[in-house]
Amino acid sequence: MSTIPRLRPGDRLVLATHNGGKLREFQELFEPYGLQLVSAAQLDLPEPDETGTTFEENARIKAHAAAKASGMLALSDDSGLCVEALGGDPGVYTADWAGVPRDFNHAMKRVEDALQAANATSPGQRRAFFNATLCLAHPDGRDVIYNGRCDGTLVWPPRGDQGHGYDPVFMPDGYDITFGEMAPEVKHSWSPGQEGLSHRARSFAKFVENQIDH
Repeated sequence: MSTIPRLRPGDRLVLATHNGGKLREFQELFEPYGLQLVSAAQLDLPEPDETGTTFEENARIKAHAAAKASGMLALSDDSGLCVEALGGDPGVYTADWAGVPRDFNHAMKRVEDALQAANATSPGQRRAFFNATLCLAHPDGRDVIYNGRCDGTLVWPPRGDQGHGYDPVFMPDGYDITFGEMAPEVKHSWSPGQEGLSHRARSFAKFVENQIDH
């Protein structure tokens, strides 16, 4: 059970990210609840080094850094693509595979090259999942974690210009289109009492159930 008080309409919290695409997704998810969401980038907060080796460790690093620097509740998301044929890579290093500055076309090609090198050419050999770990941190050091996962298959070449990151090569189970081809409302497909489709929507559903008065 959460040790952090539930959120109410009008409450303000920091989204611990400098990623504009991630901010847009969370703004869409939070819209029905009347919460004020401001990003770490908008507050000019520094980006902490993500030195963890798990999604939970990195989510905690980001959330606690933003909470401490802002004096506000902070929500972080550490998400990544885990490819079975690659031993779970890129995993927590999903963003790192895109280089600096981030180039996800390069990252998607890097994953595809690794799959080809592993002779992973059939759909059954190209299984992957997106993971999303949310951490809500209080300035006093308390936190709570919520996890979500979406399974699917990697396709090539990339398809669609919706979403961000690796979305154009990820086709979720039960669909014949990629996240990159989906409208945001389809990708999230979340409402109170429903699980949602994307990894982020699924972790957010747990977050809402336990943290938001609605």
